[in-house]
Amino acid sequence: MGYDALILVLIFIGVVLMVEGMYLVAFGKSISSSARVNRRLTLIEEGKDHEDILSTLRREREQHQNSFKFPVFSILSKKAAQANIAFSPKALVLVMIVVAIFGFVMLTVFADASFLIRVLVSVIMGTGGVYFWLNSKAKKRLSLFEEQLPDAVDLIVRSLRVGHPFSSAINVVAEEMYDPIGSEFGLIADEATYGLDINSALADMAERIDLQDVRFLAVAVGIQSRSGGNLAEILDGLAKVVRSRFKLFRRVRAITAEAKWSGWFLSIFPFAAIVMVNVTNKGYYDKVAQSPFFVPACIFVGIMLTMNIIIMRALVNIKV
Repeated sequence: MGYDALILVLIFIGVVLMVEGMYLVAFGKSISSSARVNRRLTLIEEGKDHEDILSTLRREREQHQNSFKFPVFSILSKKAAQANIAFSPKALVLVMIVVAIFGFVMLTVFADASFLIRVLVSVIMGTGGVYFWLNSKAKKRLSLFEEQLPDAVDLIVRSLRVGHPFSSAINVVAEEMYDPIGSEFGLIADEATYGLDINSALADMAERIDLQDVRFLAVAVGIQSRSGGNLAEILDGLAKVVRSRFKLFRRVRAITAEAKWSGWFLSIFPFAAIVMVNVTNKGYYDKVAQSPFFVPACIFVGIMLTMNIIIMRALVNIKV
């Protein structure tokens, strides 16, 4: 049992790495969110027309939103949209099939299980591996966007104070900042150029990014456009609030880091101990396995370990 569990963990890690490798082979560094020149400016440097660039970025942005209505793929599609994954929905399904086949082959070679179990586990691994990869990409992108937002708002404030209109201030952010915020604001600037109301473009970005601070920005600009007022002062105050919130999040994260690692260790250690015992001594539980109390005891231990994970997570998950 322990050997099989270790094999499953290693195969799952291989599946996630395989998905990342396929993505890098297909798109390379052109989709990197840490590039110092954002993707929109890269496309401009390649000589593409602004209308073609807008069409390309819009298509990439919206390609996963049509899949929200399918219950099976809605969770995956939401994460793919937040991560702005260049894989199309069809390509994402194809990747799931490929990694599921890879998992099935690895299970056939290294694990001793029935055909039905291998098929079921490989399907779960294909779906779970892709979701785990998408979730990590989405978290990384949203975290970087949240970190860039105060600087972007400061750029807008400085542009407004020297007399630029708001649309030009948005374009300054698009030209001066790298991805993910550079291309997102560049998309807003292009949409405004081709006739879309800039408030609607900001609201669409807030809905897509799904961060509270971005919603604050969209709401602040929307209210000012209807009621008037000094937008530079409003956004300056917003930038200070966002930066203060970000510092507070970082401080809370630092304070709770030790508790979180302790919680993870206490939650994972029992499973790791069971796996290691079975790997080093396969017959360790053979005698007690014949007892009628063995299965109920395993179920009870599983329930207690699950409760331990839930309770430890609740203790270290501090809401700010």
